Amino acid sequence: MSSESKKHTVLLVHPGAELFGSDRMLLESAIGLVGAGARVVVALPSTGLLVNELRRAGAEVVIVPMLVLRKVLLTPRGLPKLFRDTFRGLGAAWRLIGRVRPDVVYVSTIIIPEWPLIARLRGTRSVSHVHEAEASGNRLVNRILYSPHLASHRTLVNSRFSLDTIRTALPALAHRSHVVYNGVASPAQPMSPRPRTEGPLRVLYIGRLSPRKGPDLVIEAAARLHSAGRPVDVTLLGAVFEGYEWFERDLRAQAAEAGVSVDFAGFHTDIWPFLEKTDVLLVPSRIDEPFGNTAVEGILALRPVIASDSSGLREAAGGYGTAKLVTAGDSAAIASALTDIDTRWDEMVSTVADSRGEALRRHAPEVYRSSITTHLLG
Repeated sequence: MSSESKKHTVLLVHPGAELFGSDRMLLESAIGLVGAGARVVVALPSTGLLVNELRRAGAEVVIVPMLVLRKVLLTPRGLPKLFRDTFRGLGAAWRLIGRVRPDVVYVSTIIIPEWPLIARLRGTRSVSHVHEAEASGNRLVNRILYSPHLASHRTLVNSRFSLDTIRTALPALAHRSHVVYNGVASPAQPMSPRPRTEGPLRVLYIGRLSPRKGPDLVIEAAARLHSAGRPVDVTLLGAVFEGYEWFERDLRAQAAEAGVSVDFAGFHTDIWPFLEKTDVLLVPSRIDEPFGNTAVEGILALRPVIASDSSGLREAAGGYGTAKLVTAGDSAAIASALTDIDTRWDEMVSTVADSRGEALRRHAPEVYRSSITTHLLG
């Protein structure tokens, strides 16, 4: 038998083509599988920044119709699209699996529920990778969202928090789930923090401009420091979802009213230049986060981090001397943490290298890629 005939074929299915957290993990999975010698085919519902990155990594990319569960589909206005996407997605999944004939189908996230079912009907092994977890959400809704993934042969989750959320909603799925912590890339030699001299404290937020993520809390905390005579410059690195333009307008009005300097930097695929220029990274999510790549990125960048003391953020930012966990939704707690970091700056930054070393041990991309490859090809 030739070496080519022995080559595994893996079909990766993902619900978007951006470069946020789960998108980057899909890319890392593809890199690991290609590196292991597999033929990697990635099915996406649309084109975007992720496509070129996947092709650069050696993966094939196909754009196919698929059902991607969004809240808008569950409204009366969205029902026609829900039915259309359901039937189009079923046919497209059936045909693609038949054409590619993969050894395994990797289903990235729980919002593409048809793929585990079609893979099972096709007699193809499948692995679901759960990146979502809302312990505070409705248990019945969570059970419904998780249920299609019972058709997969194995489930991967990105944190113990995610596993506990699944266990509460659907114990049968949790029993065959495995925790694989996200791999987080970083520059080989990040720039050290600057000395704190006269001038504003530079604060950075990275993520969607969404009420759930709490960028307004960043501005409110900065306003508290500003009122106390401690100036702060804020950079918001991210953009709104379509339809949420009103929230960015509210943020701009909030900043103007508070007299806080806020740079609305928009979305950038390369976050590291922004981390180089900042003093402190904030991750102020109000809602449950299954993990928290951004918090880890801040630690890897040698920057102090302030994150919400909740959900998967505890696992992402906990256990580091340069990361502070504060009550979710509490701008006063964020302001207090910022003041403490600024006051104890030299002491704080003296241990950022130790924190980076620990983050590399926990979240090196090579460790993640190896684990994914083992679960899919082993």
